[in-house]
Amino acid sequence: MLIAQLTDLHLRPRGLPANRVVETNMLAERAFRALAARRPLPDAVLLTGDLTDSGAPAEYALLAGLLARYPVAPVFAIPGNHDAREAMIAGLPATSHADGFVQYAVEGFPVRLVMLDTVVPGAGHGELCARRLDWLEATLAAAPDRPTVIGMHHPPIATGIGHMDRLALRRPEGFAAVLERHPQVRLVLCGHDHRGVFARLGNAIVSIAPSVAHQVAFDLREEAPSALVLEPPAYQLHHWRDLGRGAAGFVSHTVLVEDYPGPFPFLAAE
Repeated sequence: MLIAQLTDLHLRPRGLPANRVVETNMLAERAFRALAARRPLPDAVLLTGDLTDSGAPAEYALLAGLLARYPVAPVFAIPGNHDAREAMIAGLPATSHADGFVQYAVEGFPVRLVMLDTVVPGAGHGELCARRLDWLEATLAAAPDRPTVIGMHHPPIATGIGHMDRLALRRPEGFAAVLERHPQVRLVLCGHDHRGVFARLGNAIVSIAPSVAHQVAFDLREEAPSALVLEPPAYQLHHWRDLGRGAAGFVSHTVLVEDYPGPFPFLAAE
């Protein structure tokens, strides 16, 4: 199974760049176009939050248009802190939701997908209240023997980028405790940080994907200012496959959206 993860699109009303400098609509379309041209096509596309920049209905209408133009694979989305649940549900009618949250499990693939809502309306950081943790516990307990991926916006780890860590998942201990009880969770796929970052949390690998638009400046000083950079946009492909000796697992790739010269064959020196 091949899972494509695109995150932090930050779509804006037509003609308005994000942060006054980033043409996110153009960059998001380019990412969908690049994914549609890739072979093999993914089996599922995960959009891990910040689909829009302000949660406006016009921004979700733009996303709906992109998904219609590039029908790559079934799309499963969750909100980020820049999104608005109600507008997302109205603008993307296929969005699954229950009990006030946009979270759900996806069956029917070799790997089970559990999409988790970490949004705190009006705040930049994420949280998992008791209701959401109880839902996650029950959802994972329903299929303890199936390899599982959790998609969520806010990372449950500290990355060392101080200003982003202050906006990560608050009180991640509860989430980590759920993971400890459910070793079938192989990957936790996040967005939010606009950088490619990997770490282990319990038995799972936490993978933060770069943005398909702009990236957060890489600066590990604790008091470094928040800033964006126009580093190359990228997305991730997570491949559930045979690893040999009867073992199956994930192999993950970070793929740049832009085209570069090549490919050129390797040739022996003359």
